[in-house]
Amino acid sequence: MHTMTAPAIRLDAVTKVYGTGENRVTALREVGVDLATGSFTAVMGPSGSGKSTFLHCAAGLDRPTSGTVRLGDTELSALSDDELTVVRRDRIGFVFQAYNLLSSLTVEDNVSLPLRLAGRAIDRDWIARVAGSVGLGEYLQRRPAQLSGGQQQRVAIARALVTQPDAVFADEPTGALDTRTGRQVLELMRQIVVEGGQTVIMVTHDPVAASFADRVLFLADGRLTGVMEAPTAELVAERMTRLGAW
Repeated sequence: MHTMTAPAIRLDAVTKVYGTGENRVTALREVGVDLATGSFTAVMGPSGSGKSTFLHCAAGLDRPTSGTVRLGDTELSALSDDELTVVRRDRIGFVFQAYNLLSSLTVEDNVSLPLRLAGRAIDRDWIARVAGSVGLGEYLQRRPAQLSGGQQQRVAIARALVTQPDAVFADEPTGALDTRTGRQVLELMRQIVVEGGQTVIMVTHDPVAASFADRVLFLADGRLTGVMEAPTAELVAERMTRLGAW
């Protein structure tokens, strides 16, 4: 029997309920999906479809009400809060729409922050290499305010990659960028998947952004309603229209 490589992330019958009684909201309903190592997945759906909850549960930021989430061979729901914190810090990278950079720190120090928090040695050559891989090699001593929005997002991507995580989660990473800059950031994310073998999961509402992914997961009312392989912007837009997304 040949063994298959375990997926980078596996959700099995994940349900997430917020609140109780009349205020009870089911944000995810029995969602099951495998996200392959070295793949780029976009997650789309109308507002309130459960995209953010999916991201938070898959990344270990939030615990499912029922069902399981595995990161490689680690079942996240079996971990204590402290153990989960370590997994998030060491094995997961995050990229947010608002960049979440520390304005008082240089690019170099922003990128190395996850290593500092983990108490790991700071290898300046490695920091420079990661920054160089996202086109920021000559900006290591600048502060975020001295950078464009696109450059700040590249710093956030470098920071997400510096721990060599099992998976990178991106929440609307191009939402604050103009079209051209957004495309450059998406090309960069595509590159870290194809060339670096990195696993990327991106929540987006933009069909063009989704077209950079290997496949798109569509959510509606907390359920996984469809999967599209080899997406194009046109096909994604058409599917979203059918979901009543616009």
